[in-house]
Amino acid sequence: MYARSHTHVTAALRLCLHALLAGLLALVVVRAVGENAPDTAAVVAVTLLTAALYAAGAMRSPSAQPEDSVRPGISVRPGNPVRPGTRAGAWWLGGLWVLWAALLVLSPDALWVAFPLYFLQLHFLAMRWALPAVVVTAAAAITGFVAHRQEIEPGAFIGPLIGAAVAVATVLGYDTLFRESERRRELIVELVATRADLAEAERTAGTLAERERLAREIHDTLAQGLSSIQLLLRAAERSLPENAPAAPHVRAAREAAQANLAEARSFVRALTPPDLEHGSLAAALERLCARTTARELTVRFAVSGTPVELPTPYEVALLRTAQSALANTVRHAEARRVEITLSFMDTSVALDVVDDGRGFEPSGAPAPERDGRGGDGGFGLRAMRARAGELGGALSVESAPGQGTAVALTLPLSDTEAEAEAHPRARTRADAERTA
Repeated sequence: MYARSHTHVTAALRLCLHALLAGLLALVVVRAVGENAPDTAAVVAVTLLTAALYAAGAMRSPSAQPEDSVRPGISVRPGNPVRPGTRAGAWWLGGLWVLWAALLVLSPDALWVAFPLYFLQLHFLAMRWALPAVVVTAAAAITGFVAHRQEIEPGAFIGPLIGAAVAVATVLGYDTLFRESERRRELIVELVATRADLAEAERTAGTLAERERLAREIHDTLAQGLSSIQLLLRAAERSLPENAPAAPHVRAAREAAQANLAEARSFVRALTPPDLEHGSLAAALERLCARTTARELTVRFAVSGTPVELPTPYEVALLRTAQSALANTVRHAEARRVEITLSFMDTSVALDVVDDGRGFEPSGAPAPERDGRGGDGGFGLRAMRARAGELGGALSVESAPGQGTAVALTLPLSDTEAEAEAHPRARTRADAERTA
């Protein structure tokens, strides 16, 4: 038996059990007195003893069992002399059974008292002992009734057996419902905790998404505008005569634009993804490979060429593309090996993500809102291509069913970061960036 919660339902069931036993004992006395049985005095005496013993145990028996006091297979409540699983409880139940057996010898009507005894045995004893006790009680009830009537009647067998079956089914059903209720309660607790964690994760994701959106907006507006102003003022300064009166003003304006451009770039760097805040792009990609885990999947990262400092939009584009391609591989490719290579060349930087998964048919890629391998969400091949195009680069995808997939992003390297900042970038794709 498992611990039962102290609810209105269990309290009502307990009162019903008390009333049932009291009523059946009263029936035995009334029948004995009404029939002027020769053993009426003995019947009344044994009945009163049974009622007194039951009342004493009921008043000292626990009304509920807390969860922290439960041991497997039995209900327990500490600090109570008469409780399930204790020596006092066993003696109390045994005394009731002996008095009932004596009453059964004196009166056949004591047969009906076996029904509340079934429930007491199922409640106070572990199931491995309760079932044999119920069988013995039913056999004693049948034997006593047959001995008094001196004849065998079907009802004498069917009644106690049906009563025992109903008692066992009721108790087992109640235990099943209680366990299910406990599982649901634990599930609710877990769901509440999970909801809190999810809310925190959503707040964090929203914060990161807003930071990246602000970085993109600053780059697309202020940084590009100031970069263009600086280039125009530099050209104007070169075209002016050396002693022109406007030359100092143009130089001052160019230096102010250059200072504000540097300030705008510092804002963009401060709002870049956290993975890029704690080191270089290569370090961020290496950490991405290290924390990507999947069954029987090995992810390796390598750098080719001499690393150079890249504009922040380049680093973000390369990191997001690697994240998206690697996420698609984990979710859909069923690959065992993934190679990510960051290559620095004289005029370009390239990112290659190659896996040995099941591959797909690039020409049959799904709609833009779906990723390149047929799964929902993620960056998506079209979003990757759009990002590459916004930075003047190109994205290529080579794949075939059963032959793996190779995703390559190539971005041109300009002579100066100012020129790199001048690449046009669309202000859409925010959703694709946030899901990467």
